[in-house]
Amino acid sequence: MDTRRDFMKKAGVAGLSISLPNFNMHQKPTAPEGKKIGIIGLDTSHSPAFTKMFNHKTQDSKLKGYQVVAAYPYGSKDIPSSVERIPKYTEEVKALGVEIVDSIDQLLEKVDFILLETNDGRPHLEQGLQVLKAGKRMFVDKPVTASLHDAIALYEAAEEYNTPIFSSSSLRYLQKAQDVRHKQLAGEVTGAMTFSPASLEEHHPDLYWYGIHGVEILFTVMGTGCRRVQRFATPDTDIVVGTWNDGRLGTFRGSRTGKHDYGGIAFGTEQTVNLGPFEGYQKLVYKIVEFFESGTPPVSPQETLEIYAFMEAADESKRQDGSEVSINYVMNKARNS
Repeated sequence: MDTRRDFMKKAGVAGLSISLPNFNMHQKPTAPEGKKIGIIGLDTSHSPAFTKMFNHKTQDSKLKGYQVVAAYPYGSKDIPSSVERIPKYTEEVKALGVEIVDSIDQLLEKVDFILLETNDGRPHLEQGLQVLKAGKRMFVDKPVTASLHDAIALYEAAEEYNTPIFSSSSLRYLQKAQDVRHKQLAGEVTGAMTFSPASLEEHHPDLYWYGIHGVEILFTVMGTGCRRVQRFATPDTDIVVGTWNDGRLGTFRGSRTGKHDYGGIAFGTEQTVNLGPFEGYQKLVYKIVEFFESGTPPVSPQETLEIYAFMEAADESKRQDGSEVSINYVMNKARNS
């Protein structure tokens, strides 16, 4: 089942009312100086979805005039569900006035900011380093990389080149999840359970490919400070339990059968809050614009790396037949690998 396509179907009409034919085929966007966006990777539905928002004829004022003006299509080379999409998505963004270029170097000459959208996390470090060396702020779509080692290396490079990056799933911006985190909707959070699809891809740690969505919700409401992780796995379902430093428990359930949905429950001192359903990409795109404007990532590098360490620890727990695995163990192992 193409869960990414299912994800796009839900997102495409979620409060956006956006249709494709708002540009003539070869009409180029007229982005204000300093607000030109380039995309790396046209192998994910996020690329045309984000472009439609930025390049819509009557652009949302919260997008502040930013427009996608150019794109480099590639991209995964060996994941069929990604490779097969590149021609279709290339034509879609061309119809929105986006110039298609032959290399990342060409792209960087034409734009001020980058959306690193490559569906495959494996080339993200190499692609991202080109962007960072050019000093351009970059949003890195999930998975941030295909290994914890590469994720650490990418964030260390961002620090070295003094060029911030931002990575997040759109599920972080469920309104109730944000209200739990920033407005204490549940009071003090005492624990949480979240869920999402968790389809697998052989070249990525299990939860990096799709379980990231539900894990991101979990960390949105729980915050950082996970100490150890334990995973219970069957062919159809994963249950991952994290123990935080203060003794709180956070649980993620990932499914590969049944209805695919996104959400969870936050338990608090004041009330229990149901999280979800999925609300589309709009709020994430607003956060991307804020990041491009300010240079301050809405999610800290420390939190993003802890999320990926949580998922790597879940894989290690599976390898150890469900034993508890510490976050420090996988972080140290990744740094020394």
